[in-house]
Amino acid sequence: MDSQSSIFALRTTPNREDQVMDFVSSNATKKGIEAYSVVRPHGLRGYIFIEAKTRTDAEQAAAGVPYARGILPKPVDYGEIEHMLEQVKVERDIRKNDIVEIISGAFKREQAKITRIDKQKEEVVVELLEAAVPIPITVRMDAVKVIRREGESKGEEE
Repeated sequence: MDSQSSIFALRTTPNREDQVMDFVSSNATKKGIEAYSVVRPHGLRGYIFIEAKTRTDAEQAAAGVPYARGILPKPVDYGEIEHMLEQVKVERDIRKNDIVEIISGAFKREQAKITRIDKQKEEVVVELLEAAVPIPITVRMDAVKVIRREGESKGEEE
């Protein structure tokens, strides 16, 4: 966490945390708000946390978001939520030509084919399956989920 930012708790309608997170991050990106991360702690219903430069930035990111119920009055100390957060470094089994579903970002729920993998940058280049013209799109590795290996449905190996 940047020393110039704070963490703010945003109350949400229970079980709508993921939707609120998507709207908040989209708002922050579109409006150029200094909100650095949006976190949904596992096991805590009805709240998400926004790391932002100021309380105003957090409020603007949450403004007009369906199911958002408001920012709590005081910033949250990192120590209070640290036990709910987990740093995960996962080795992903992603291969060229895998068919994946994009699970976050602008192309969420789209299916695509992996054309290139950059393990150092943790990025993959994909081509959307439904696109009329194949356009390479670079996304983070953690933004895709493998749904089928090349050749699996045909019963043959690469």
